[in-house]
Amino acid sequence: MKSPLISLCRSLSLVALASLSLSACLATKAPRSYQSEAFSSETPFQYYSSRDAEAACEIGKRALLSQGYQIDEEKPQSVRGEKFFRPRPDEANRLSITLVCLPSSLGAVIYASALETQYEMKSKGSSAGVSVSALGSVSLPWAIDKDTLVKVGEETVIAHDFYQRLFDLIKSLDS
Repeated sequence: MKSPLISLCRSLSLVALASLSLSACLATKAPRSYQSEAFSSETPFQYYSSRDAEAACEIGKRALLSQGYQIDEEKPQSVRGEKFFRPRPDEANRLSITLVCLPSSLGAVIYASALETQYEMKSKGSSAGVSVSALGSVSLPWAIDKDTLVKVGEETVIAHDFYQRLFDLIKSLDS
């Protein structure tokens, strides 16, 4: 005859196994970003200019400079600028825009890509230590907090209207 303790253990084991199986079924992973990538021929990331590639990139550089972007990388057919924003005292954002200018049958095409990086202020307490060789060392916590910006996210800007505004400015300078 089975003991009541063994029956109880078996019942608990079955309940635990059933709940694990159920939680595994309910836990679905979010789709990966590349799975929704469409590669559409209609894109907001390009602008056609009648100028050659180097002249088109020069206009793109002037557009970025006119809006307060700092140019941090410049080549004959590409330019990258960045601008920092402080939406709240404990947050900061960096917007980096890369323009690549390539020859086309119409003159040049400017491809734009923007990357937004988000930072948050994090506090970190510190402690100080005193060491005396004959006595050993003592570490004391001080009420000193060091604030530092920590990167919390980064994403490519895909908003059509953002690129439309950028290319409208480039178009006004391209005339």
